[in-house]
Amino acid sequence: MIKSLLSKSLVLFTATCLCSLLSAEDEDVVLLKPGDPLPSFEAKDQHEQDFPMAEDTEYLFVTFDMGTGKRANKYFADKGADWLPENNAVFLSNIYGMPGIGRAFALPKMRKYPHRIMLADEEGLLDSYPTEKSMVTVFKLDAGKTISEIAFWDPRKGGPPLVDEK
Repeated sequence: MIKSLLSKSLVLFTATCLCSLLSAEDEDVVLLKPGDPLPSFEAKDQHEQDFPMAEDTEYLFVTFDMGTGKRANKYFADKGADWLPENNAVFLSNIYGMPGIGRAFALPKMRKYPHRIMLADEEGLLDSYPTEKSMVTVFKLDAGKTISEIAFWDPRKGGPPLVDEK
């Protein structure tokens, strides 16, 4: 009887996993492109304060991994606390999936930066955002937060693309 129950459980588990895999393959993620509205979302900053994206935001810088995030943070820190807001820009860093022990070290370090960092901490939030390995994705936004351009930037190689610094 126990053998029969285990066998049925194994079959049910296998079927459930197979269905999950098949349904995940059917859900193709469509990447954002120029002309698309930037999806709205709620986020907090590194100080755990609500960080709504201002209506006049013209640039959104997005990092997807820790190394690229550190390089972008260094660039923005060197520019000073006011550089992002003066350029109507927001820096969004992906921390979703960061284990608790990693957060225990990363968030205090992030709090030392002079600029605000919007934290992406929700499953699937950035799935539709285009990315290139070790690059910052830069969105130029028009009124109404419509994407007008998308570029990729390596902070080690100079200033970000699309930005006419003020």
